[in-house]
Amino acid sequence: MEGLIVVNKPKGLTSHEVVQYVRKVLGIKRVGHSGTLDPLATGVLLIMIGRTTKFFKKFLSFDKEYIATLKLGKFTDTGDIFGKVLREVTPSHIERDKIEIIFKEFTGKIEQIPPMFSALKYKGRRLYELARMGKEVPRKARQIFIKELKLIDFKDQEIKFYVRCSSGTYIRKLAMDIAEKLGCVGCISEITRLSIGPYKIQEAIQLDQINESCILPSPEFS
Repeated sequence: MEGLIVVNKPKGLTSHEVVQYVRKVLGIKRVGHSGTLDPLATGVLLIMIGRTTKFFKKFLSFDKEYIATLKLGKFTDTGDIFGKVLREVTPSHIERDKIEIIFKEFTGKIEQIPPMFSALKYKGRRLYELARMGKEVPRKARQIFIKELKLIDFKDQEIKFYVRCSSGTYIRKLAMDIAEKLGCVGCISEITRLSIGPYKIQEAIQLDQINESCILPSPEFS
């Protein structure tokens, strides 16, 4: 058994828990995912079955699309509303025009420092493991590419936006950096991944619908 399942990950589950579920349903051990989604996040999660897992890095390199909501006024340790609130402020004098100007500054090639709550490793340990222990370690800024950043709505101090970006982009960190540029703090309250490369949310399968017939053929990579 091999191939790919495009899953619509529900809120509240880790990507690893989705993998465990698929293993149990299909009765196969060799299952992996490409492109971690936080428990808060929903949307496209690529599940690789059997020998397709060897293409992990290929899937990881695809561009991605998201719709997310940035809640202004709260700064948390995780960068989302599930985290511990470290600071609260009352947003003021932030208007739609200002947000759109800031969005232009974050479009194109930019530098981003990965957040501590991420799956990157430092001396063999996942950053999120160290973060949960209250530790912070140095992280190098990485170049990412924001191909499109569009304001969808702004009301009640929440900024809903669409982003199309390169691999390696952390949307939580992007949102936090945008809030900082606006002279405020903020965290992600909602996020949905719309696509990974050619795989769209419209074709994604709900967890309770997964069976062998949902497995797509393994793609051809040169």
